[in-house]
Amino acid sequence: MGTGFTFVARQKRVRVGDSWYKIDLLLFHRVLRCLVVIDLKLGAFTHADAGQMNLYLNYAREHLVVAGEADPVGLILCSDKDDAVVHYAMGGINARVFASTYRTVLPDEATLRREILAVDRGLKQGHFRGRRRASRSCRAERADGHFAAGLSGRWTR
Repeated sequence: MGTGFTFVARQKRVRVGDSWYKIDLLLFHRVLRCLVVIDLKLGAFTHADAGQMNLYLNYAREHLVVAGEADPVGLILCSDKDDAVVHYAMGGINARVFASTYRTVLPDEATLRREILAVDRGLKQGHFRGRRRASRSCRAERADGHFAAGLSGRWTR
């Protein structure tokens, strides 16, 4: 995930109305000065995951954020995602929510080396257009429209 994260809670219980929910992981990012709500999913991303994260972020914004902190950021980590489903499920959500897949096994060294060299060449040739938000997140968009960086600032594909 990168540096600057501090642990706040695991399986944080929150009550919304008459129902109880559990936020899988709650971190604080020291540089961004905001809470990071992480939802871990064993299956593929669904539209319901976006709604659940939106609920968590709204709750965190009203009840967990203290004065001087930025709005919370949501991160949904799932085993698979369909970019079209992510696009339409998150289209009207104003909060900063990111959906990403995770890998249980790292790629072999040769594949990893090729990816790093390809990103390095792209950076040197200006194929990445930096897009910074007021939150100072290290998110950038490649010329082909794919996002190439996450909150940690480490380049990923």
